[in-house]
Amino acid sequence: MSDATAAGPTDWASGESGIVGGIRRGVRTRVEDARLDARRWATLEPARLARAARREPAPRLRVLAIGIEREDRPNLMAAARAELRRSRHDVEVATSGIGGRGKFENLNALLAAHPLAGRDWLLVLDDDVALPRGFLDAFLFLAERFELKLAQPAHRRRSHAAWRVTRRRAGSVVRETQFVEIGPVSAFHRDTFATLLPYPELKAGWGLDSHWAALAREHGWKIGVVDATPIQHVMRPIADSYRHADAMAEAQAFLRERPYVTAAEAQRTLTTHARW
Repeated sequence: MSDATAAGPTDWASGESGIVGGIRRGVRTRVEDARLDARRWATLEPARLARAARREPAPRLRVLAIGIEREDRPNLMAAARAELRRSRHDVEVATSGIGGRGKFENLNALLAAHPLAGRDWLLVLDDDVALPRGFLDAFLFLAERFELKLAQPAHRRRSHAAWRVTRRRAGSVVRETQFVEIGPVSAFHRDTFATLLPYPELKAGWGLDSHWAALAREHGWKIGVVDATPIQHVMRPIADSYRHADAMAEAQAFLRERPYVTAAEAQRTLTTHARW
């Protein structure tokens, strides 16, 4: 048995950093985003989507949004909080500082203080992500319309994203996939609460989303990426608060005795929905 096999599997990892940096790549990704934005506006997609999201789903959904704010660095949580509170749905936003604890320990503490009973959706977001105007209503409208149980907004082309499958694509409003990542924004439907929450005792959390994907497949849940509400994650690089080797070792140990989807499976799009 090789050392890698003894340590645990590695075929779940994307193998890409996803960091968008450098002048050339910066210019290219900005141009790509501008082109995709122009295409959306040319088809009046944002206005049509906003109009549809004002009517459906009905009645209003009950949403808990939670996140951790880094006290030692600038963040975008105040802007995200304001954007979420513009929603027509019944939204509670609960955040906390780090306080010497790990991310998932803090998220579990927030869940304990703000029970999920009676909620329709849980939204978990990092403090360094920029949400588009009208984000939550449009996102939930599409997640409900396509019966997603685990969902995330797509990344803009200029956004730190470790998985290619999560970057937004032209001609799509929603893609059904085999994978939804643990951040920077994750949404859980009430049908998943008992299975996926609370979070396991992990620090970095690498590999957890691969395990979630396997559980979703076992339960027959639809999961996917919402291309029509793309976010931007560029304020801080991925994995800037822990060592890569430590995160990899933790994931290998976590997945050694648990089902997961491989990276090749995770990168596949099952169905693309061009309209709602």
